[in-house]
Amino acid sequence: MLPIIGRPIGRRSALALGAAALASPAIAQAGFPSRPVRLIVPWLPGGSSDTHLRVLSEIASRKLGQPVVVENKPGATGTLGALMMAQEQKGDGHLIGQMPISIFRLPAMSRRPSFDPATDFTWIIHLTGYVFGVVVRADQPWKTWQELVAYAKANPGKVTYGTPGVGSTLHITMERIAEQLGIEWLHVPFRGGADNIQAVLSGQTMVNTDSTGWAPLVEEGRLRLLVVWTAERAKRFPDVPTLREVGIDIVADSPFGLGGPKGIDPGVVRVLHDAFKEALFDPQHVATLERYDMPLRYMGPEDYAKFARNLYEEESAIIRKLGLKMD
Repeated sequence: MLPIIGRPIGRRSALALGAAALASPAIAQAGFPSRPVRLIVPWLPGGSSDTHLRVLSEIASRKLGQPVVVENKPGATGTLGALMMAQEQKGDGHLIGQMPISIFRLPAMSRRPSFDPATDFTWIIHLTGYVFGVVVRADQPWKTWQELVAYAKANPGKVTYGTPGVGSTLHITMERIAEQLGIEWLHVPFRGGADNIQAVLSGQTMVNTDSTGWAPLVEEGRLRLLVVWTAERAKRFPDVPTLREVGIDIVADSPFGLGGPKGIDPGVVRVLHDAFKEALFDPQHVATLERYDMPLRYMGPEDYAKFARNLYEEESAIIRKLGLKMD
């Protein structure tokens, strides 16, 4: 409560007000943001991640009073943005990026990791996840997931499947499935969703595993959706079973949020968090999430940091179990 005008401020009140001033973010002095904020999207333009993060950034720009400029840095299974941020000695909040789940995996797959998810980043806000699924071209003979699995078992190493890259949720989950079912198929990594879809349409690959960039082609009848990897059936495709329904106890939705280099001032983190949280719940952005069947999964900085630490441990354990290596 503020002191009444004209009444002397006691020693306790003065100390309390002084402590509050010290505890508050020093944003007025820093003038954050003082220039455009760069948001690294580690995928090619035009996919679900790129599209929804551009909408999110546009809305957050209004709150911040500076543009949030999306920069696409595809490659290395979505980890180039994290690598850029890890190379910063200390963040000031003007460089941030999407933190895909692959950043928790590649360090465990490398003998000399380029970054440490436990120490090299500041966690700002958790946003959402994906609906993943397995699709084949509509003229392929497999009408169901079970038929595809039966073919794969009868033809070891002949089924080729595309993903957005080595160490992605799509790659890891397909290898987990192969291990559980005792089958062997061939992984073909791509730089992004558009290339992955084009490969299955052209016959370069037999199977596409990705997020719902394939949905319009499924609705048009050019692709056939065999299974989804969510806990429950996708709203847009209620007739398609989940992995659990076909006997595979896996749920994979690749949750992600925004982070930055280590050492960002907590006050700056709060400004970024508040702007992006407002954008996250904005009706325009919510509609974009629904367009791509992406669930809203908000977490603030502290909860997100704890979630990230746990996720790093879990994903590293899966990598070690599968014996996956990049070098």
